[in-house]
Amino acid sequence: MMPILDWRYCSWEAMSQHGQSSGDLWVCHLGLVPYSDGAALQETLRERRIAGEIPDTLLVLEHPPTYTYGRRSGAEDLPLPESFYAAKGVEVHATDRGGKVTYHGPGQLVGYPIMATSDVLAYLRTMEDAIVDALAQVGVRARSRHAEGIDYTGVWVEDRKIASIGVHVSRSITTHGFAVNVANDLEPFSWVIACGLPDVRMTSLAVEAGAECESLRCFRRRMAHSFARAHGRRQRLVSPARLGIDTTNASSQKAVSREPVPA
Repeated sequence: MMPILDWRYCSWEAMSQHGQSSGDLWVCHLGLVPYSDGAALQETLRERRIAGEIPDTLLVLEHPPTYTYGRRSGAEDLPLPESFYAAKGVEVHATDRGGKVTYHGPGQLVGYPIMATSDVLAYLRTMEDAIVDALAQVGVRARSRHAEGIDYTGVWVEDRKIASIGVHVSRSITTHGFAVNVANDLEPFSWVIACGLPDVRMTSLAVEAGAECESLRCFRRRMAHSFARAHGRRQRLVSPARLGIDTTNASSQKAVSREPVPA
């Protein structure tokens, strides 16, 4: 007889020995999350992934209007006074991810994979491939331009950028990830030097697909499936509670427990 597992004390590795497949990628849909809460949540889940309490996990969500700048950003990438951005209702946050300045806002799909990797470059290329695949399924032909230099990491439709990528890896576990422009306002990209490219042209699924544009809700599911498939995993949808995330306050998402919680 299979032993009864106590979720409070079993690691993911231990659970996988009793029928919980390590081939699963947990996917959790979180809705609109303030950037600072999303950053704190990633740190908590990274520690839990390192400890073996959870398997590789993908968070999919949106952020309120926010600029984030990465480790390679300079002051010139935010050329206007901070008061200008505040007046526009856009927060500004420093991050430990790679890359330069980008914008997040409602209508943009953000994915934060918390997963183990031993090859960062291969991980980036696989992420690009997953986004290209998801876009192809809705009739948008996109491509990677990584061979043109580090500033071209991401996904492009001809010479227009539709998805940004920036990651951080600590103790072989990733945080941060990708942002795909689905139906978000593109104007805020023009108020900064987006991606460190002064002449970059940003686009979105809404612009490229027009009246045929898929809803964010549908594309979110498609993107999560493509991401899991690109990594050779099975997507397994889990609730926020399954990850110990408090959703009682609709304006925030906080990880409140390190103990695995049954769905």
